[in-house]
Amino acid sequence: MATQARQQPYWQPPPSPSPDDSVKLPPLTIWNSLTRSKTPFIPLDWKNRRVTWYVCGPTVYDDAHLGHARNYVSTDIIRRIMKDYFKFHVTFVMNITDVDDKIIVRGRQQHLLEEFNNTARRKGTATVEETCLAALKAYVSKNLPLLPSETAPEEVSKQVDKQYDLVMNGKSLDGGVPGDKEAKIKMHIKTALAASEAMISLKTDSIPPKDFNDGVQDILLPYLDSLYGSTINANDHSIFTKLTKKFEDRFMEDVRALNCVDPDVVTRVTEYGEQIVDFVGKVEKNGFAYRTSDGSVYFDIEAFEAANNNYARLEPWNRNDKDLQADGEGALTKKTSEKRSDADFALWKSSKPGEPSWPSPWGNGRPGWHIECSAMASDKLGSQIDIHSGGVDLAFPHHDNELAQSEAYWCDKGQQTPHQWVNYFMHMGHLSIQGSKMSKSLKNFTTIREALGRGDWTPRGLRIVFLLGGWREGIEITDDLVKEGSSWEDKVNNFFIKMNDMLDKQLSNRRADPQEADSQQEDPQTAVWQPLQKARTDVFDALCDSFNTPSAMRAISELISDYNSADKAALTIDQLLSTGRWVTSITNMFGLNGPASISDPSIGWSGIDVPQYAKRYLTSISQLRDTLRQQARSSSNKLDSEQLKLLASQPASSQATGDVAEAAPYQKLLSTFCANVSALGPSPTLSQDILQLCDRIRDVHLWELGIYLEDRADGAPSLIRPVTKELRAAKANEKAQQEAREQAKRLALAEREKAEKAKEEKGRVSHLEMFKTEEWSAWDEDGVPVKDKEGVEVTKSRGKKLRKEWERQRKVHEAWREANGPGVP
Repeated sequence: MATQARQQPYWQPPPSPSPDDSVKLPPLTIWNSLTRSKTPFIPLDWKNRRVTWYVCGPTVYDDAHLGHARNYVSTDIIRRIMKDYFKFHVTFVMNITDVDDKIIVRGRQQHLLEEFNNTARRKGTATVEETCLAALKAYVSKNLPLLPSETAPEEVSKQVDKQYDLVMNGKSLDGGVPGDKEAKIKMHIKTALAASEAMISLKTDSIPPKDFNDGVQDILLPYLDSLYGSTINANDHSIFTKLTKKFEDRFMEDVRALNCVDPDVVTRVTEYGEQIVDFVGKVEKNGFAYRTSDGSVYFDIEAFEAANNNYARLEPWNRNDKDLQADGEGALTKKTSEKRSDADFALWKSSKPGEPSWPSPWGNGRPGWHIECSAMASDKLGSQIDIHSGGVDLAFPHHDNELAQSEAYWCDKGQQTPHQWVNYFMHMGHLSIQGSKMSKSLKNFTTIREALGRGDWTPRGLRIVFLLGGWREGIEITDDLVKEGSSWEDKVNNFFIKMNDMLDKQLSNRRADPQEADSQQEDPQTAVWQPLQKARTDVFDALCDSFNTPSAMRAISELISDYNSADKAALTIDQLLSTGRWVTSITNMFGLNGPASISDPSIGWSGIDVPQYAKRYLTSISQLRDTLRQQARSSSNKLDSEQLKLLASQPASSQATGDVAEAAPYQKLLSTFCANVSALGPSPTLSQDILQLCDRIRDVHLWELGIYLEDRADGAPSLIRPVTKELRAAKANEKAQQEAREQAKRLALAEREKAEKAKEEKGRVSHLEMFKTEEWSAWDEDGVPVKDKEGVEVTKSRGKKLRKEWERQRKVHEAWREANGPGVP
């Protein structure tokens, strides 16, 4: 178990400029995993403001998920801040891990599954069923030990409910808080159930082949690999590169879709075979590695520390965590008695049958996981790196082992202090779902392309959530977080739309009255709007504080609130331009506006404007509609048919020809609107008819084209804007509330009708006949019981109660008779 028994070693700050030096660096601090504190950032080449940065890239054996998006988008945000805001010249290197235990296993499994499917078609259903039963047994025995190993497919669901009811009901097996262990059990249960259902359906021939293959593949993959994995021709590297090339391409497509800037340099393990062998050789030559009889090479931690070096710089408290050590070594690594310490890790692994290999002085083999990054980063960036980053789950053992073997490679045994390969280590926090980190191994992930394709997220919306959450803190996707992100985006969206509208209005006024415009000109110093200056300062302070994007986002939001509440008439055009351009520059710098740069002079981001080809038609529709609404609401309204025809003819006559095909729906809508206006004839409800027509074109026809006309007070022209996700959500919410109100009315009406009906039914019953039932055997002249069915006289108190009931019914019946006419009995 991890403990805090060990402390991090001393971290050597990089040399900084002298106070007299002409180079002025920003007062930037970075939360440094090497110190677990914020430390001033000084690049090695501070004179030229050059920064070297290496990031651990993906292991490409599956599609990237939102957990990866969290890592790479947050990294991209910081890279943009460093480059575009603080003006550092960043060399950004990212690796692609295309040789790895997971890749070898997945490549083999896919190859074997393809062979099995081809063979199964020839051998028939019986062979497939027999193999799947054996695979299910093996899967259940390994992953769901509480189930009987011989559980038949038909019994899996019942046994799961019996043995894993706690987990299935959101609890833990040991009574504590459920976590990754329970998430993994749920994953295995889901796999076993899917396979069982597919196998049951196979017996009845009620499942298509593709659905059957999808259902059983997760139990077949490990089973087939356990039987035949060592028999494949591993010299055929295409078995593995077919997989890695596919998912590398898909990864790059995904992160580009999220608006991440491409790395300056991309390195791949398969392209670094010779350099990795040379790197391992030098570590061995320096006395910090040893070979074993099978041709593997291990890092010697004891020798490394004996030479005044530090192992596990990042998380020394985890150095004896055997689960983490085993995970770092990979699933294909077998224990060996030749290791000098259990903690020693592989630099070079001898290849077993079924594993790809490359030549080396120690025999055919392949790189250990950790050595890959050390060799590639050192080759591209040298003996010292400013920044190294990656996901927080890589800190130990991957990054700690990287540091150790790199410092072992670069160290000089005569030096007085250990070599410091990385000056700043940054770890991006997890993305969690229901308390468990999103990961491929837990299969609790949504891929990036699924999330974007389904519309669950947009690139901007996802990036906003990561900006609001910060880069190193864990983020859990909750409804509140999603709402916060949507609210921030909607606020900025409205700001940009209304800012541009205000600028258009101001510029129009300036053209109409140049003298008035000249009177607005002010000295640049006095023209500074105080909220804008405060926002600039707050954002600078926030970004200097270890890229504190949540605070920066709040500063932008506060500035917009100040703008919204300000007297717009008192703001000059220069102040408006400065405010709009500054907010735009920061959102561009954060990567929220596609490829737009921080120096782009325009105001706003994509999605706030209507299509250019539609503008002339939308403007005509809006102007005609505004005029009609104003006239219809005027107390002096004297509109008649001829005037309506005249108004409708003006925009219709201005329609252009030769527009692009995309403009056709807008042109048609304008023509239809004008025709409908012209068709309005004399009517006592003409004003109401006009307003209904205006509402319909806004709420139905334009909305269907993705356009919203926002009506404004004080006679201001309607604002033409695109329909956004937030507007759609607001309309859906309004519709739901309206439906709820109407449903409540219907229910209330039904209750009233029911009560009226019951009242009528009760009124029909005569008070003289109401007690004439088998319950009684004698009555007085009014029909009130005096004896029960046994002939026993009614008691005095009971008689009083019966008389009161009789009296109430008499009143009800007489009221009913009066309501229904005197002839009713």
